[in-house]
Amino acid sequence: MKKQPIGVFDSGLGGLTILKALRRTLPHEDLIYFGDTANVPYGSKSKTAVTRFSLAIARFLQEQNAKLIVVACNTASAFALPQLQKQISVPVIGVIEPGAAKAAQSTQNNKVAVLGTQGTIKSKAYEHALAKSSPAIKVTGQACPLFVPLVEENWGKKPAAELIAREYLKGVEKSGADTVILGCTHYPVLKSLIAKILGKKVKLVDSAQTLAQTAQQFLAAHQCAEIKGKGKLTVYASDDPQKFKQQAAILLGEKPSSVRLKKLNV
Repeated sequence: MKKQPIGVFDSGLGGLTILKALRRTLPHEDLIYFGDTANVPYGSKSKTAVTRFSLAIARFLQEQNAKLIVVACNTASAFALPQLQKQISVPVIGVIEPGAAKAAQSTQNNKVAVLGTQGTIKSKAYEHALAKSSPAIKVTGQACPLFVPLVEENWGKKPAAELIAREYLKGVEKSGADTVILGCTHYPVLKSLIAKILGKKVKLVDSAQTLAQTAQQFLAAHQCAEIKGKGKLTVYASDDPQKFKQQAAILLGEKPSSVRLKKLNV
């Protein structure tokens, strides 16, 4: 299985926060990233649609000989992970379980809030995952549908972003949660803004590093990790690859050398 890449996908840019953590944790691994920019955002779409998109992308990554597929999208993890694990022959891991486990370890007062897309919050995927770790944890879910477009359009530092964030976070503040899960891979871009509003006493859980460690543990357990050489990065987008290349620098910290167009067969 060595010399095979790890496949990573998201609805758009957000999964690049996980890609960045994977590159840092697994520097020898080749990575293929797929941003479904033709269908972003996933958070407002139906479970059926998100599952259809996710299966199409996973099949493409399987065709690229991926040894592991990382679902770097909370909505896709909430809606499609069981079907992906059932229908795709390559091992598939999602973002929700690692994030929930980290939050369960972090909370001191058993009050956890989840910020996510409408789809993720409605699915109650984090509630179910947290209940496995500790049934005593009380969960407050807050949908933040405008956060994804704010990040995709690089509006995170504009005054409008703070006004919107303060409105979304009112319920979180009232809940008394001491731990908040950034339940969408776009949201780490807004981490400093969210931290400013909620204050230092509230811990923010960004599951990117936790998911990267889960991938590392999987590769070690299956003895298929690369241990030498610099991994290469290949990036695909389902629409407007040039725009994606420009925007990717915001989350990745660098522009990909190229972004290839790959339209989904759905």
